[in-house]
Amino acid sequence: MKFLKIFVALLVTTISIAKAQFTKAELQVSGLTCSMCSNATEKSLRKLDFIGDIKTDLNRNLFIITFKKDAIVNLDQISQKVQSAGFSVNSLKATFNFSNVKVSNNYHFNYNGTLYDFLNVGDKTLDGPVAVTVLDKNFVPASTYKKYAAMADVPCYKTGIMNGSRVYHVTI
Repeated sequence: MKFLKIFVALLVTTISIAKAQFTKAELQVSGLTCSMCSNATEKSLRKLDFIGDIKTDLNRNLFIITFKKDAIVNLDQISQKVQSAGFSVNSLKATFNFSNVKVSNNYHFNYNGTLYDFLNVGDKTLDGPVAVTVLDKNFVPASTYKKYAAMADVPCYKTGIMNGSRVYHVTI
């Protein structure tokens, strides 16, 4: 009976995480000097099939991206599109709908086969939309990446791979 209760609890948790998804993101891009640069970046991003809408804030070099409902979001593709336009990602804050998920430092959650590892996070329960900041290489400036690389006690921070799967390192 105890095994059955544990199994049901795990099943409910897994299902609630599986139904959750990324809804939007704030993407700050480095190197934009004019509206033509911003337009080139936006045009490149719009080619991604999971992006529903993009709003641009030229004063802060910020793109507010809304993802299509039920679309699988690939953060690496966002970074690659920015780089292919000739610029770099300064920060990416993606909003994820959590469903009563307890997190702590080095807690991993799985979203569509991709792992997300929380760094520098205290024990807390996440419920509803929460913005997570991606800390990996090509998502933050080199100085920020080096700072977290020195703090991270997990080897996958430098490689982005854990047990053969992509792992993103995020914080709240």
